[in-house]
Amino acid sequence: MKEKIILGIDPGTNILGYGAIVVSGNSIQMKDVGILHLKKIDDAHEKLSLIYKQVNTLIKELNPEAMAIESPFFGKNVQSMLKLGRAQGVAIAAAVELKVPVVEYSPKKIKMSICGNGNASKEQVSAMICRLLKLNDVPAFFDETDALATAVCFALQGIAHKTTIKKSDNSWSNYLKENPKKMIK
Repeated sequence: MKEKIILGIDPGTNILGYGAIVVSGNSIQMKDVGILHLKKIDDAHEKLSLIYKQVNTLIKELNPEAMAIESPFFGKNVQSMLKLGRAQGVAIAAAVELKVPVVEYSPKKIKMSICGNGNASKEQVSAMICRLLKLNDVPAFFDETDALATAVCFALQGIAHKTTIKKSDNSWSNYLKENPKKMIK
């Protein structure tokens, strides 16, 4: 069975977490994990530029089948959600530019997929990810385990096991080729 690499992203404007997994049949293993430190950068636009460049570099190095990304959620602070949305947007733009399909998951969906509880704590998600991936060394940041959880969520949804994601264009002509009965003559 062909191995598939899935890149998970936990977007943030202070710390961006990333984690890559290798899926082969029912086996899931960690390939790479890390963070992008952005706290010391004051300029918001420079942060976005660095996120774009880092995700672009990760995709070129890892050659993932798909990228799974956590979608922003509304907490108590609208400004925080807007900043997260921008970070998510530039990460998605980097993937789209390189023709890597992107799937978004809400934090609740990820937690439910990993822990069986949509309200699980970051500590619970981290512990379960370490157990699922048989990690001896616990990543230092929750952003890393959240990124791995996002990638594992993708794998557990069955997408990585049951379908091959096409790296093709989404043009109307392509759609009509794949769905000839939809065309009215």
